[in-house]
Amino acid sequence: MTSRERLILSFLCEKTDRVAVSPQTLGRLNLSDPLTELLIKETDPTIYAGDACDVFIGAAVARSVRAEGSKTFVHYQMAGRELVRVIQRTAKTTATVAFPCQTALDVEMVLSSRYDPPADEHLDSACQQFTWWKDVIGEEGLVLWGLPNAVCFPAEWLSPENFCLLWADEPDLIKEMVKVANERLLQFADRLCQRGVDAFRIIGGEYVSVQLGPDAFRQLVVPYDSQLVSLIRSYGAIAYYHIHGPIMRYLPMLKAIGMNAIDPLEAPPWGDADLTYVRAQLGDQICLVGNLDDMMVLDQWSEDQVLELGRRRIEEGGPRGFVLSGTASGTYGRRAAENFIALARMVRETI
Repeated sequence: MTSRERLILSFLCEKTDRVAVSPQTLGRLNLSDPLTELLIKETDPTIYAGDACDVFIGAAVARSVRAEGSKTFVHYQMAGRELVRVIQRTAKTTATVAFPCQTALDVEMVLSSRYDPPADEHLDSACQQFTWWKDVIGEEGLVLWGLPNAVCFPAEWLSPENFCLLWADEPDLIKEMVKVANERLLQFADRLCQRGVDAFRIIGGEYVSVQLGPDAFRQLVVPYDSQLVSLIRSYGAIAYYHIHGPIMRYLPMLKAIGMNAIDPLEAPPWGDADLTYVRAQLGDQICLVGNLDDMMVLDQWSEDQVLELGRRRIEEGGPRGFVLSGTASGTYGRRAAENFIALARMVRETI
């Protein structure tokens, strides 16, 4: 059985030849590194590719980009005004440090701006990147299109502080942002499925679970992500769901979304997931992916320690509908890669 077949069957909760051991992305490894070649050969990697294509504001909004040292400034022209996003780069990561929307008036201006869906040529270019990665990995892994959910619109256009404050002060405006975003997102996902994209990794739920709480999750995430997952699965594609942080009290709502698979199910102290309990709550129709921390466990523990924890996780997750994986940091290094390889060899030896 190839790694691609093993991962797909795992995500569908069907029988496989063995538990998949899946690094999420190639971490900080260079694609030409011999260790990367060995990692791909020995394990069952999942790769994130694709492009959101500015799905939430579309192609009609004029924008310009300028770089100053380690910062990038994105200027959006809307209704005669300019909104600015500032992105900071470091040696290991990139993050927005200043957000375009500061007030409710800014949000209303964004919502009232003309919207044109992403152009076909933009989607075609993004699909070429997705296809390139599929060609590189071949049957040695599975490529997932990274897709934001609808709540990413307010969460990525407002600072975390303003996102929380606006939900408290003007929840109807946040609801409208999510509603509009979801309409645009469903159209976008449908176009991707028609172009043959066969697996998606949906992100964004943690913006609400970590920052706003269960009531907001019930209103802003469940109804919209359920529609997105239903659309993806109607094409026979994989709907793989990512959500960091404590999730135990969200399990009934997550189950209602109906995804094929969920990651990273972080163990304490980073999250609160107990795989045995998660399995009991989510049942046997959702694949569990995780939950060895990339940086604090796989990148620091000895091989023997990692193997022992891996054995326990396989017992807790069960032989079907479970993928032994990291916690999706995307920043793991060589030691973690070596531990992933050791885990895969350990699994094969116990068949």
